[in-house]
Amino acid sequence: MIGSETSASVTAGPGLAPTTPTVTPVTPVTLLIADDDEVTRSGLRTLLAAQPGITVVGEAADGVEAVEQAQRLRPDVVLMDVRMPRRNGIEATRQLLAESAEPPKVVVITTFENDDYVTAALSAGAGGFVLKRLPVRQIAEAVRVVATGEAILFPAALRRMVAARPLGSAEALPKAALTGREEEVLRLMATGLSNPEIADSLTVSLETVKTHVGNVLTKLGAQNRTHAVVIAYESGLVVPGFTG
Repeated sequence: MIGSETSASVTAGPGLAPTTPTVTPVTPVTLLIADDDEVTRSGLRTLLAAQPGITVVGEAADGVEAVEQAQRLRPDVVLMDVRMPRRNGIEATRQLLAESAEPPKVVVITTFENDDYVTAALSAGAGGFVLKRLPVRQIAEAVRVVATGEAILFPAALRRMVAARPLGSAEALPKAALTGREEEVLRLMATGLSNPEIADSLTVSLETVKTHVGNVLTKLGAQNRTHAVVIAYESGLVVPGFTG
């Protein structure tokens, strides 16, 4: 994951010249904001454009515009509201990922965490979701993380979303069953752990974890880590309340 910009200074000892503070640069990310509410869209643009490394390249007022603008401007990430006119965020996400040779990453933004639209958008291939009430720095961090290809997960919110779904909505895991180790990795993914954190937890190499994650995505037919976690909850492999 990419962290926010940080700096550290070193105090010089006797006979030593002071060192120059080191700054960890923030990887630049281009962003398209799609939201049907003009006030929300404008506010997000102003606040996110002020965050280190983020350049807002465009806006869209609905799903049709979101797809058109994303294909024209080629942003790294689209911050996509799920409930929009003409074409909702689910359909727009699915179309972007299907029609673009190098599709942008998608972060779903929503007001309510218990939203079937969010679960559907994650299943369509969105890399994560954020709530509109979060501090702007957390939304910016989510954009940066998803831009790298990682998932941004709020495990507690995901558990509540799945727990709120009607009985009988869960689906069985695909026939290509996961190995015991792959199930273990998937459960840790569902708690929000990154690959290095999973490697530390299981006392295995990072490359081994990456191999397991790749196998999990392939066997589940998942678009990305977030989609795999949704499948894990919906299938019952990970149950609401699981914390690792």
